[in-house]
Amino acid sequence: MRASARPAAGLLAGAAVAAALLLSACTGGHPGATTDPAPHTAATDSASASATPTPTPTASAAPALVPGGTAEQNLPYFDKVNQATIAAKPGAQGRDFIDALVAAGFTKSDMQLTPDMTTIGLKAASIQFSVQFGASCVIGQYGPDSGGYTSLTSPTLATGGCLIGQTRPIDW
Repeated sequence: MRASARPAAGLLAGAAVAAALLLSACTGGHPGATTDPAPHTAATDSASASATPTPTPTASAAPALVPGGTAEQNLPYFDKVNQATIAAKPGAQGRDFIDALVAAGFTKSDMQLTPDMTTIGLKAASIQFSVQFGASCVIGQYGPDSGGYTSLTSPTLATGGCLIGQTRPIDW
């Protein structure tokens, strides 16, 4: 049986080499070959001209403040600013968020903020802060020990603000 296996192996190896040569002929020769490509003709030029290149996907634009925009339009930028605040200072308090939002272009007079301390003098488990855009608001909540950061958009309240309950003056 060994004698008959050798010719079959030889045939198999020969077929593999022949297939490789045929495939390399389809791709224009062996690596490093300096053959010129086929000459251009009207037929090949029009065929390549009619082929439309596939556009490369572009990165979506970074979130930015939309002055005069809606809460929904400004939520991505609001989140970006607040997430950067948290990254820079994981124990951020209300003033840290307000100062960062003002520095990013949000209007301080449109903001509300809940106290950092409870009514019995303990650190609040979370704080809320908002920016009003006409009839809607972006609202952020942060509590490092109570779920981290979250945000949403909401219509303004009947009281005309964004946050329910006691808020603190933003007077700095």
